[in-house]
Amino acid sequence: MKIGELRNGMKRVNVEAKVVEKSAPREVLARFSDTTHKVATAVIADDTGKIKLTLWNDQINQVNVNDTVKVENGYVTSFRGEIQLNVGKYGKLTVE
Repeated sequence: MKIGELRNGMKRVNVEAKVVEKSAPREVLARFSDTTHKVATAVIADDTGKIKLTLWNDQINQVNVNDTVKVENGYVTSFRGEIQLNVGKYGKLTVE
């Protein structure tokens, strides 16, 4: 699937794209417990567009600018008016 085809609410999304940007990680408090998690955002792009990819904990160090990443079984959400791609706990992130 191409980035240009992604829409809010889509599930079971498979995308392969190049990382063009990556934010610094920040710590967030988990909603239902007192644990903290690290989260960062990567911008991935293909020839149809770009989208933010949410990275959690160990995923942050796996992904670098200019890497090609493959997201399998991901899902699309909208956050602050922008659609984002999420791997989720049932998805898989692979760095090529």
